[in-house]
Amino acid sequence: MRVVNSSTSDFLHNNVKVFRSRVSKTAWQGISVAIIALTVATAAVAYLESGQISIASLLEAQRTNFALWILDIVPFIFAFWGQYSSTVLAYEASAMVMDQTQELRDKADSFEKQARHSITHDLLTDMPNKELFYDRVEQHIVSPRGQTIFSVLLIEVSNYKEISDTLGRNSSDSLIKQIAVRLESAFPSPYSIARLESNTFSLLVSEELSERSVLELAESVHRVLHDAFFVEKVKVSAQANIGIVHFPLHGTDVDTLVQRAGIALYMAQNSNKGSAVYDSSFDAHSPKQLTLMSDLSHALENQELELYYQPKVKVSDGSISGAEALVRWNHPKHGLLGPDQFIPLMERTRLIQGLTLWVIQEGFSQCAEWHRTGLDIILSINLSAKDLNNPELPDLISGIKGATGINPAWITLEITESSIMTDPDAAMGIIRRIHDMGFQFSIDDYGTGYSSLSYLKSLPLKELKIDRSFVSDILRDESDAVIVNATINLAHNLGLEVTAEGVEDQATLELLKEEGCDLAQGFHLGRPMPQSEFNQWCSENR
Repeated sequence: MRVVNSSTSDFLHNNVKVFRSRVSKTAWQGISVAIIALTVATAAVAYLESGQISIASLLEAQRTNFALWILDIVPFIFAFWGQYSSTVLAYEASAMVMDQTQELRDKADSFEKQARHSITHDLLTDMPNKELFYDRVEQHIVSPRGQTIFSVLLIEVSNYKEISDTLGRNSSDSLIKQIAVRLESAFPSPYSIARLESNTFSLLVSEELSERSVLELAESVHRVLHDAFFVEKVKVSAQANIGIVHFPLHGTDVDTLVQRAGIALYMAQNSNKGSAVYDSSFDAHSPKQLTLMSDLSHALENQELELYYQPKVKVSDGSISGAEALVRWNHPKHGLLGPDQFIPLMERTRLIQGLTLWVIQEGFSQCAEWHRTGLDIILSINLSAKDLNNPELPDLISGIKGATGINPAWITLEITESSIMTDPDAAMGIIRRIHDMGFQFSIDDYGTGYSSLSYLKSLPLKELKIDRSFVSDILRDESDAVIVNATINLAHNLGLEVTAEGVEDQATLELLKEEGCDLAQGFHLGRPMPQSEFNQWCSENR
């Protein structure tokens, strides 16, 4: 405190000196004017009284004229008053500057706190978000000396999608806010509650609970959410399922705990109780996709993932234009797995960010190699919703670009309409940063998401991909044919290329050619292939 007071005093003293020097200058100007006026008045009186101006007449005028005596006092009054006023004004001005400076500092501190808060808290509910929740769990794991025993409850509002589809996004957001308020009021500290996903919450219990106690806690969660919610005067009921895990019994790291809580949550969905504690026996009775969760964290470490490439050809002449990178998992037990079998599971954890980083590294390196060997194609790489909410993604891409020597014009990053809607402002900011580096973007699976024309207009897009669900039946379904035609015309009017997915036969390809479609991909043109087979395919189809 003494240091602060001393620095404040020095700051005030220095400011006063500056202000006083400026105000004193004005005061001295006033004194100079007063002295000149006195001199002129004395000379005038001397001349009027004696008819001449001399030292003797000036002294005589000063000695005998009362009015000059008063004028003699004026410079001294100016000097005293000027110095006094300059000091007062200097202190007041300096104090004002200090007040305004402190106000700016307070505002800057407030903005900094808000920024830090927004990184670790959910924007809708102001609850801790997934990152803060994971951090708190990890802190419990490492302290003290790994001897802590705690539980995690994964709470999912199972009918959230139905409510959102029926009442709209704003109404479903209102429901989530009300649920958050109930949970926070029902489970204050030392409980720690977070919102992990759109309809998923977590409850961290930082103490050892018996099996009976933890089930009673889950039942209390159900009671908290039992009473009806009112959303825009509509009575709504929230149905919850709860998956429960214990540390260290069910896992020794946060990803494993969350994965197994997800397994327990799945079992809870199929039970009458609506809650379940994880048990290893669940793995034998749950679907294969769910049992894969425990193996996901080792897939990258064990180099079990591989990129396959599916050709994209020009509809006009059948020549190759590019390829889409599609990840495959060479599972030691289940064999070759497609992305639909494990990508959704990875998106529930932070593993998806590691997968994206690996795909970008592998894809950029391979594309650079193709161009070095004279194969001039554009590689498409998919980004998930989680990627578009990762503020580090532009810097990661920039680093990989520099390391591989890739030309951004050789890469198209595919995003879905729904991935943008999770946090539109954040997603748009990340997309623009990456686009500023020279990378192009494509809307994947167009027509299956929000299909918002406002986003098509504002996004820096190069391409629009028509989903296979519309393309596969255009020969038999007139509605699909109309949708494909309208989409092609819309994209061309917006200056975008159009790629049709799911082309399974020559007749479909010919119809797309008549409609003016630019590019196509599908099993009729080429299946996803390992890198060596893709290179061979390219050499045979050039």
